[in-house]
Amino acid sequence: MDPLAKLSSLLRKSSVGDRVILELDLDYSVLSSAPANPWEALKLINAPTMRALREGLHAAADDPGVAGLIVHVGTCPVTAAQCCELADLIAGFGEHKPVWAYTESFGEFSNGLLPYTLAAHADQVWLQPSGELGLGGVRTQITLLRGVFDKVGLEPQFGQRKEFKTAADTYAAHEISPANAEMMQQIANSITHWAVDTIAQRRGRGTEQVWASVDAGALTAQQALEHGLIDRIGYRDEVYAEARRAWSGEDAGLRFVHRYGKVSAAKELVQARLRPAVAMVEVRGAIVSGRPQRQAGGQPIAASEVICQHLRAAAEDDQIKAVVLRVDSPGGSYIASDAIRREVIRLRESGRPVVACMGDVAASGGYFVSMPADEIVAQPTTLTGSIGVLAGKFVTTEVKEKLGLVLSDVTAGAWASFMSPNSRFTDEQWAALDRRLDDIYADFTGKAAADRGLALNVLEPLAHGRVWTGVDAKQRALVDHLGGMGTAIDRACALAGLRREDVAVRPVSMLGFLKQFRPAESSESVGAGVSYAPNRLDLDTLIASVAARLGLAATGVLSMPFTIEVDAGLGR
Repeated sequence: MDPLAKLSSLLRKSSVGDRVILELDLDYSVLSSAPANPWEALKLINAPTMRALREGLHAAADDPGVAGLIVHVGTCPVTAAQCCELADLIAGFGEHKPVWAYTESFGEFSNGLLPYTLAAHADQVWLQPSGELGLGGVRTQITLLRGVFDKVGLEPQFGQRKEFKTAADTYAAHEISPANAEMMQQIANSITHWAVDTIAQRRGRGTEQVWASVDAGALTAQQALEHGLIDRIGYRDEVYAEARRAWSGEDAGLRFVHRYGKVSAAKELVQARLRPAVAMVEVRGAIVSGRPQRQAGGQPIAASEVICQHLRAAAEDDQIKAVVLRVDSPGGSYIASDAIRREVIRLRESGRPVVACMGDVAASGGYFVSMPADEIVAQPTTLTGSIGVLAGKFVTTEVKEKLGLVLSDVTAGAWASFMSPNSRFTDEQWAALDRRLDDIYADFTGKAAADRGLALNVLEPLAHGRVWTGVDAKQRALVDHLGGMGTAIDRACALAGLRREDVAVRPVSMLGFLKQFRPAESSESVGAGVSYAPNRLDLDTLIASVAARLGLAATGVLSMPFTIEVDAGLGR
């Protein structure tokens, strides 16, 4: 046994008896990454990270002491992308050990399509006798706020490139445009068809049979059994009793997957120092220039300076052989997105392959930072593309008059009031805005075509601001693979010529761990990437928070429609 393997065996948690049944309880939710805030981490102490689940199931698959896995689907408060990734993890583990899924109900007078799609990756699906199975389908929602703005005296003035960049419609349109309706219908169709095809394959049914179940509405447990969509009807205690009888005997212990795979910090540090590394760089939230400021509504932000520093640090670390860029962002600032793209290109030029891994959303600016990667991985349900641009402002003159407010601009310079909310665009200003939108759109589409190796006349019709699902994006060569972090890590290892089992996977922030607590010596030192948002409460923050609740949180010209809502039965 090599020294690292021997150390790993010593550091592994002690077993629960001779045989153990692993549990995955999705009622606790799943975290894409560990919370940075210790108080938040304490509140979510029982919520596993996706990384812990991935590593736990990978290790357990070859452990003779692990009898199998029971998945409690429950309310399934996970995102669509997490649902897809969990399904892949369950299916992978199921190639080695038995997996059963159970739940009280797949929806209760509601939709349960994606939770059931996840459960269909198990060997057996159990449903409580009083439960129901409602496949339902997928519902998307279009929100137009112009009528509200007219009533309060708020005038939106926005330009867009092009017709599918419907974030502008959200603010300025009185009616749903044909392009908006077409795009949203295609998103709903794409996700529903993918789910139906997946269920049919996993359950050994014809797609026509599954469509009949979708169109039948909510099925009782007995009807779901007759349709061949579940295998057993029973309560939780019956599921566990039968699993023990079939797999391991009555004395089998239980352990959550993320606790089984839990290793000490000491082991992680040893692995990080002794193995070649695939580094993780996260682009999560609205993309903004500079360093982090507290985002309205407590939402995460992707600050370009921090992300760029992490990419530079990865390029300077000899242990890092490849990078996975994890993108879960609706976009934002064009300038910030372009800066991040440049650092991705420089990282590739250093000889390190980069694989972009898209989460629930990687659109507009989120696509801009992903497209220069060697390869792009997206989930079937990922919302991506939105290669387009919008910009404008809200004119608040009328609403202020109604409130009795007097705010008047005092300017020096012909363009000082260009983006002022106290005045409408002049014809000259509209012309200038249109020229800038044209320039940015041409730059976006040109770089996208070059990065993806497509002719511009092939790429441009796929742009126009249109949002695509991961499935549709792959068919159009906008992404390379369907999958999640596991797929992205595998591809990064393959491109770097490494075996997956020989690699340590870790965030860039772990590099030179102790150095993070020293003041930065320069903009390229590790400490420069450590930044904390100041606590700030002012009128602008309060207004931005309210606007975010209304779907108005556009942070830059490369923002996708914030109001795309996809309902397929998940709890989040």
